[in-house]
Amino acid sequence: MSTKTLQQNLYEFWRRSGVNLFTAAVVLCTALVITNRAAGLYIVSGVDDAAIVLSGEGTAPELESRLIYTSNGSRGYDVCLRLGQTVTVRHDGEVFTTKSRQESILRTLRRLDIVPGPLEMVGIDFTESGVEITVSSDLSYYEHVVEEVAFETVRVANPRMEEGKEKVVQEGADGVRSSVYEVVWSNGREVARQFVEELSSTAVDKIVEYGTAAPAKPAAAAFPSNDSPIVNISTNADGSGVLTLASGEKLSFSSVKNMTATAYTAGHGGADHYTATGTTVRVGTVAVDKKVIPLGTRMYIVTNDGIVYGTAVAEDTGVRGSKVDLYFNTYDECINFGRRSCKVYILK
Repeated sequence: MSTKTLQQNLYEFWRRSGVNLFTAAVVLCTALVITNRAAGLYIVSGVDDAAIVLSGEGTAPELESRLIYTSNGSRGYDVCLRLGQTVTVRHDGEVFTTKSRQESILRTLRRLDIVPGPLEMVGIDFTESGVEITVSSDLSYYEHVVEEVAFETVRVANPRMEEGKEKVVQEGADGVRSSVYEVVWSNGREVARQFVEELSSTAVDKIVEYGTAAPAKPAAAAFPSNDSPIVNISTNADGSGVLTLASGEKLSFSSVKNMTATAYTAGHGGADHYTATGTTVRVGTVAVDKKVIPLGTRMYIVTNDGIVYGTAVAEDTGVRGSKVDLYFNTYDECINFGRRSCKVYILK
């Protein structure tokens, strides 16, 4: 098979996979025979959360032959960076920056004296500003997929309907959705895949109205909380400070973030009874983007309209950016909470 044919085949594979933007950043280059064995897996991602996992079967050959094989499997092709691209490499806690020389990924790593270990993978992220390469035994990335999805049932309170009665006001219909998942690989295997957000969907929710004669509770008392409200906030020049609660307890915080809060519960939206860190979900469990708030961080959360969620711990993932997903015990609480602006105090 000729180089031109291989390039056409790979381009067509990328085009069908929705990864057109990669072609502006990479080309194919002939693999060179090397003696050092390296990582057996490429995870290539780019803007718009397009991603491809490139691996082979059987005994892992050299990294430079992992992208695509000729018919006899003895030679291959590697990702070749275009001349002058900014390349940032992360490995063993160190960060290296260089300019590409129209050379393969492996050649770039070797030029920086980085040799991936037998259990390490190479993550290649094409951004609008350059190329980010991560060499690690643990990699995570966001993947944009199109998938079939079942309709969801949404329950809506109707104060004009008698309590105990309900009515279907819209029938549901299954459809297709465009979604983003957080994917985690460890030691060459995919170990976790968690739904992050829905970009679009043709599914139609089933809407059920239920009646209630009970008066609405005050917003601040309508949801479970671990703490009493804040009665005083003392802030320092560096953004740290102390929260004084109505109970008299004082909580020191290092910073405060303005974020968007949503709600989730086990059994809905793909959530189960265990978090990404292995703990059991409960009120006080919060899902975060670990690039924004590290897992294990203690927080005190209050919405801008006065709902006190209280002390919480970042134990779960599945959101992206400046968002927190708060765990509630029931689906009705999640629906009533909806989406609210909030302040997240990062506790010391």
